[in-house]
Amino acid sequence: MDRFEKRAMALALFLVLMFFGLVVYAAKGLQADLPTCLPNARLFERGRMVEIGPNRYQVDVVAYMWGFDMGTVNQIKVPRGAVVDFYITSKDVMHGYHIDRTLVNLMAIPGAVTYSRARFDRAGEYQIICHEYCGLGHQNMAGKVIVE
Repeated sequence: MDRFEKRAMALALFLVLMFFGLVVYAAKGLQADLPTCLPNARLFERGRMVEIGPNRYQVDVVAYMWGFDMGTVNQIKVPRGAVVDFYITSKDVMHGYHIDRTLVNLMAIPGAVTYSRARFDRAGEYQIICHEYCGLGHQNMAGKVIVE
């Protein structure tokens, strides 16, 4: 290897280690839950929101062209300080599921369930958008989390 190749390999190794370190820091230091794919999880046909404990909620989301079925009219209402577990799947094509001002950024994949958790400490409205182009009408895929 010449000098340029050695530098390129060293830089690539440094970047991989740096990115790995940042993921570990986010998960441990910032208490961020990393999105998880649950390929063996039960698939569900309808969205729903259930209270699973004091100030703890589970939201099953089914993405479809061009909306999110969350068991309500595209919005979720929770009290301030609520911890919400999001499970999402898709009926048709891949969709994105991003909740503004949170670390929830999931892919909705047909035949699989993805998972993330968020804690809502500030009152207000958190917009939910589809960040993966899913066809005509994509711009209408939206919802919101209302924290009271």
